[in-house]
Amino acid sequence: MKKSDNCRACRKAGEKLFLKGLKCSLPSCPVTKRSYAPGQAGAKRRVRRGSDYSVQLAEKQKARAIYGISEKQMLSCFNEARKQRSSTGEQLISLLERRLDNVVFRSGWASSRDAARQLVTHGKVNLNSKRVKSPAHLVDLNDEVSFTMPSEGKKKSDLPKWLNSDKSATSVKVGAMPIKEDANLVFNEQLIIEFYSR
Repeated sequence: MKKSDNCRACRKAGEKLFLKGLKCSLPSCPVTKRSYAPGQAGAKRRVRRGSDYSVQLAEKQKARAIYGISEKQMLSCFNEARKQRSSTGEQLISLLERRLDNVVFRSGWASSRDAARQLVTHGKVNLNSKRVKSPAHLVDLNDEVSFTMPSEGKKKSDLPKWLNSDKSATSVKVGAMPIKEDANLVFNEQLIIEFYSR
């Protein structure tokens, strides 16, 4: 997957997607300084709603940018969510939230999902006391995620309800399956379902 510029993705979406952690909260954030679309004619471009297809595509691309996943991975998550008996949208969000790199990010051990993905691929994260280097690995109920080096753990006060932290904040346990309300997302998952169901 070609690596895209995170700030351009935010400007194209027309809102902050918080892809670069703390930088997104600073006054120097490019979205704050240049709130128009990227490109030479970005500032002059008229804002149009577009067709249903373009709106659905934009939502899908926004979700891909937030989780930092490829089109193939996104389609795989959708196909897996569609097989479940419950709501496809709820299952899609649950699958995306249960990715190991997202769990590391939600635990507060990394300022962004990109940084969390790097920690996982560098072998800094254990799943149930076994080293896992795949950011796309899905955690299950009662799984325990921890750092290989305890000193790297950071305390986070606002953990999602589905994650439980120990006192030392060096490991988290999956206490429940994530739901839409826990994810606090800025995209409409129903539009993504409609995009793939065409």
